[in-house]
Amino acid sequence: MKKIRVGVVGATGYTGEEIVKILAKHPQAELTYVSGKEDRDVKIQDIFPYLKNSLDLECRAFSFEEAAEKCDLVFLSLPHTVSQEFAPRFLKAKIKVIDVSADYRLKDEAIYEKFYKVKHKDLVSLRQAVYGLPEANRDKIKSATLIANPGCYPTGSILGILAGAKKGVLDLDSIIIDAKSGVTGAGRKAEKALNFSEVNESFKAYKLFEHQHVPEINQELERATRKEVSVVFVPHLLPINRGILSTIYVKLKKKTNTAELIALYKKFYQNEPFVKVYEGGALPEIKHVAHTNFCDIGLRVNESKNLAVIVTAIDNLGKGAAGQAVQNMNIMSGFDERAGL
Repeated sequence: MKKIRVGVVGATGYTGEEIVKILAKHPQAELTYVSGKEDRDVKIQDIFPYLKNSLDLECRAFSFEEAAEKCDLVFLSLPHTVSQEFAPRFLKAKIKVIDVSADYRLKDEAIYEKFYKVKHKDLVSLRQAVYGLPEANRDKIKSATLIANPGCYPTGSILGILAGAKKGVLDLDSIIIDAKSGVTGAGRKAEKALNFSEVNESFKAYKLFEHQHVPEINQELERATRKEVSVVFVPHLLPINRGILSTIYVKLKKKTNTAELIALYKKFYQNEPFVKVYEGGALPEIKHVAHTNFCDIGLRVNESKNLAVIVTAIDNLGKGAAGQAVQNMNIMSGFDERAGL
């Protein structure tokens, strides 16, 4: 099979770097273009020395003309609100786009403006974008030209809830998500609150009731169940590099025990290559999924309270970002979904 020519715009951020790392070893993708915040001619393997002997590729400031000439598909690993400037240009040039920012996730432009503080400039592409959660949207992803790669928190949260919600055993009015992320989830940027001395030996909640991933979680659960959903979501910052652990509390609509709920989830995800449902009430940990594209799920039921506790673990740079983006590329290109992952 002929290799697909792929580019990464924003290759020097955490997610962009991770995409490059995966693509450097991908059996069916040829990395032909990378760009970053560079004011000098430098090779990507000089920025990230572990890529030596794997890649020989210049990393310069972004050039649309060069990227369009060299690529069949591009990953836009850019800050929120920036991708909408470039995605329509690539689409017009018949180049497929996987956007790992939030620019095409929220279908309601008013909600996007509320949470990201800017008006959306590309409503035409917003309408055609496919939300890239393979476990929920695989058929649409196959024929998509623009993928809105999901946020990291929403990936772990939605996958934890989806099976029970679709099968009607969870009370959708009672969902509480307590999520904790490593520091790379905030991106590679200089910010006081993310300095080592601020984060180390500490642990905090932030953005209560105002986190930008809340409407994304609600939107996709509503799409899956065709019912109104409004979750309570509380994110926390962990003093670790990578990984997200989400603990989800939700009331049950019918009497169910731990074994029955696990069986339901195992059947629902039985054909999903990157979702693992634990047996016997075992619970996942971040170290179980770090540097992988897996979402691990553990479940327990408190029968006296009619309450399910669902714990999911993902790598925020893997299944929460770059790994999932490559998984989407594989589906769009007709490759084995697990290729490179």
